[in-house]
Amino acid sequence: MGDLEKLISDARAKLKANHMHWTKQREMMLALVSKDPEHYQDITTVDQALRKAYPGLSHDTIYRNLKAFERLELVELRQHNDQMQVKYRCDAAHHHHFICEVCGRVQEIKMPPLDMQFYEQQLPGAKITGHTFELRGICADCRARHLK
Repeated sequence: MGDLEKLISDARAKLKANHMHWTKQREMMLALVSKDPEHYQDITTVDQALRKAYPGLSHDTIYRNLKAFERLELVELRQHNDQMQVKYRCDAAHHHHFICEVCGRVQEIKMPPLDMQFYEQQLPGAKITGHTFELRGICADCRARHLK
């Protein structure tokens, strides 16, 4: 089973388990996001492609579905330079990223687990539910091209 087929299969199962219907629009949304799993893409790009294929689809509907896909751990969303971006979610349940500032490639990196209890002690009464961690720089391919 290819990556797209696995994503679609997993997505169908997760949507069904969460009482959400499978639609052609949701399938297209996931197909667009999974085309380049190593790069974030602006939500406006996904929005434009979907609204071209389905003119009655609203931006709010697309955004709500992407947020639902994020909750179901199918995609990752982030804010970057005043733009919301989306990418296919890595397989790892807990992961961190290195993002190339030249080409935008996203690489998964391993990092020891954080002690959330340590941070919660600094925030009396709070419950930490997640975190993000990104390293930024220039990937090996871009550095090699620059050095030539």
